[in-house]
Amino acid sequence: MSTRGEDQDLVRQFANRYGVQPNTLHTLWHRGDHAGLTQLVPSFGWHPWFSYQIFDDSTPFLPGNEQLDAVRHYKAVLSPSPDDKFVSSLPDPRPLSGFLDQLRGSLESFPFALIGEIGIDRSFRLPTHWSPSDEVKRKEGLTPGGREGRQLTPYRVRIDHQRKIMKAQLHLAGELERPVSVHGVAAHGIVFETLKETWKSYEREILSKREQKRRSSTANAHARHVTFDHKTADGVSSPKPYPPRICLHSYSGPVDTLKQYLDPSVPAAVYFSFSRLINFSRRSDKAFNIVRAVPNHKILIESDLHGAGEEMDDLLEDVTRRVCEIKGWSLVEGVETLAQNWRSFVFGDSNFK
Repeated sequence: MSTRGEDQDLVRQFANRYGVQPNTLHTLWHRGDHAGLTQLVPSFGWHPWFSYQIFDDSTPFLPGNEQLDAVRHYKAVLSPSPDDKFVSSLPDPRPLSGFLDQLRGSLESFPFALIGEIGIDRSFRLPTHWSPSDEVKRKEGLTPGGREGRQLTPYRVRIDHQRKIMKAQLHLAGELERPVSVHGVAAHGIVFETLKETWKSYEREILSKREQKRRSSTANAHARHVTFDHKTADGVSSPKPYPPRICLHSYSGPVDTLKQYLDPSVPAAVYFSFSRLINFSRRSDKAFNIVRAVPNHKILIESDLHGAGEEMDDLLEDVTRRVCEIKGWSLVEGVETLAQNWRSFVFGDSNFK
């Protein structure tokens, strides 16, 4: 899963080697023995932590002075407005249009690739620039661009800018019919409203039982059915501006917000994922209540770990057992349910019909 400029090509390299392809999907899912088989589903996106590194080139600054434009950009999207010394330590921002072209190319190269991780984070603060002492402590093998233990500054990315970068990726996900992984920290209401804006005028109409009965008794009821399908002049359904499937990863919002996503009028399929590192890191009734409230067919698990290996496997097993205990499932029932949910979210049920 890519998050920033430094790891986009890295994810492509692994996807080229191990990415699931249409001709191997059914074999991968239905074969009984997966020993020795390494396959992955890549995900490409720009994380909100790094959204400040992208500028909206649909409203350009004065031409001919890229350095001045970069300063203006960072002073506009960071809060409080940073001083010139800090701005000089930041990378040159890249245009949103250029990133979206790159993202489109990656998604078209890998037909099952997701978009993510995208979202909004009100808590994140930018780290300080690299000092000589920081450089000495850097760990070889880590993808550049991360915090790597640096102290934090007071600077945050303005929410309106985070929303702009998130919505651009959501619209592309809708156009290419790809699921998305969404990050939300201290911004659960804002994330919901941002997603809601993308499906405005596409909501499902909810009929009372009386109205359903009335319509079903009408001969041409099907022709006047409740779903408003946006079509082009030749009768083909036009691309939607919202993703078909959404995963709220390591969901830590309140139950009330969860219920908003589960409203029958929401046209996208929304899933909720849980991890031990985020949701069960300390004893609390909150995670218990949220997991209980999520419908069985909408729950997912994850490690939320930056690397693969034995530690990731242990985290996945741990959260699986916790979810099974809360849901009252046997381990076998839980594993089967979670696997089916993962398949439905990532691939969509139509790929297995």
